[in-house]
Amino acid sequence: MKGALPVTTLFLDVGGVLLNNGWDHHARRRAAQHFKLKWAEMEERHALTFETHEEGKLTFEEYLGRVVFYQKRPFTRAQFRRFMCAQSKPYPEMIKLFAQLKIRHRLKIAVVSNEAREVNAYRIRKFKLDWFVDSFISSCFVHIRKPDADIFRLALDIAQAPVRQVVYIENTPMFVQVAQGLGIRSILHTDYKSTCAELASFGLPNEGAIHETR
Repeated sequence: MKGALPVTTLFLDVGGVLLNNGWDHHARRRAAQHFKLKWAEMEERHALTFETHEEGKLTFEEYLGRVVFYQKRPFTRAQFRRFMCAQSKPYPEMIKLFAQLKIRHRLKIAVVSNEAREVNAYRIRKFKLDWFVDSFISSCFVHIRKPDADIFRLALDIAQAPVRQVVYIENTPMFVQVAQGLGIRSILHTDYKSTCAELASFGLPNEGAIHETR
């Protein structure tokens, strides 16, 4: 087992771990094709605004106004919003894994993610993430984005978890390195099987089935 202290808390990324990346460059390219937008122009405008948007300092309507609806379009904001939301897909195996680990090992679970408020709220509600997640340290709520180490410090304060009793699961190597720099043991997620093996090595095996009672 890695480390002497038992793990009491998991920090989880959302995009790439629990769900797909709901509004990444692949999704934006699909949107550009679907709505016949100029991809390069849309992407340039997105790049100028996305950090501010993810930090909760730019509303969804303001983001759409700057990136898409800065000129008249033959489609509505509601149509574009529905398309954006439809890009989000769950990883059911991963969601089930962490829901079971929480019950089996009596863990606290906190999400530490970079997401815009409206997309974040939709994804939490749509995929029932609040069923097993205790707190959401999302960039849009706390106005800090990874790789800023302060988001992890804030997560530790909110979770009231000693750093050596936390394991962080993330699919972006730099963010793993930032967390490790603070002493947070971390798993670079690439697939279900390897992450299960890493979790077991931290003393968090997921053997057998948990029958949901809720």
